[in-house]
Amino acid sequence: MPSEPAAGETGLDQAAAEFARVRPRLFGIAYRVLGSSADAEDIVQEVWVRWQGYDRGKVQDPPAFLATTATRLSINVARSARSRRETYIGPWLPEPVDTSADPALGAERGEALELAVLLLLERLPPTERAAYVLREAFDYPYSQIADIVQVEEANARQLVSRARKHIAAERHASVGAAQQGRLLKAFLAAAQSGDLATLEELFAADVVSYSDGDGVRGASRIPVAGRVRVARYVAAFATRFWAGTSLTWVEANGQASVLVSRDGVVTALVTVGATAEGIDRLMWVMNPDKLSGISPAPPGP
Repeated sequence: MPSEPAAGETGLDQAAAEFARVRPRLFGIAYRVLGSSADAEDIVQEVWVRWQGYDRGKVQDPPAFLATTATRLSINVARSARSRRETYIGPWLPEPVDTSADPALGAERGEALELAVLLLLERLPPTERAAYVLREAFDYPYSQIADIVQVEEANARQLVSRARKHIAAERHASVGAAQQGRLLKAFLAAAQSGDLATLEELFAADVVSYSDGDGVRGASRIPVAGRVRVARYVAAFATRFWAGTSLTWVEANGQASVLVSRDGVVTALVTVGATAEGIDRLMWVMNPDKLSGISPAPPGP
């Protein structure tokens, strides 16, 4: 049954309170499905608008209703995003988010949050992606996942299973957070000095470098793959890219990352994915539209 409003609480006050309690989860679901903080915020706002205008007396479980609405809206947006990204210039990477305050970003677990994993999820059909997110990050039972994505329970299990197999096939076991941070620090030192030998030592044989700039100057329009090629690529632009920059360490998507700034303006976020063999993913987010949500706060007075 719908919860009874507290004394002095209006229907809209109660609706706002119920929405506020579940808002982090709504954002967490939408962000993982879409890989975009801006799109996730739009989803959350749309859910609020619909929640305000809905006959809430008919809703027995507000959190479930709100999560279902957010997931279905996210699936619809993900379907339209596929066509939009066909015109994107160069590799597309998820929009980084600051997870220092909420390492799990509204989820039961911090799953499906690393940029490298979100990039793999982007390659899945939207419904399969949503089912995986609901199960792996939020621990929803299969019966509820089936209701949310509007399939039979057996099909929901298949969706999650296929997604798991895809992720496992493309993703090697990651190192811990401390080791990932040490490798990023070592990479930055070698990259800034153009130390080709050290770069090669840091990289796994199958390392890939992705530069997301949507046409911004300096961003490679194709991924660069292979230890030797990536090392030469990074060393080649050492003097141009790093000159006059300052670095700020941040936690983006649960991992150590660095913001690169020039003249007080953030121009890139750099982070790495790593396995026991070394750095296997270099990710350079250079699209200005994707950096606003992770930019460092201005200094206090």
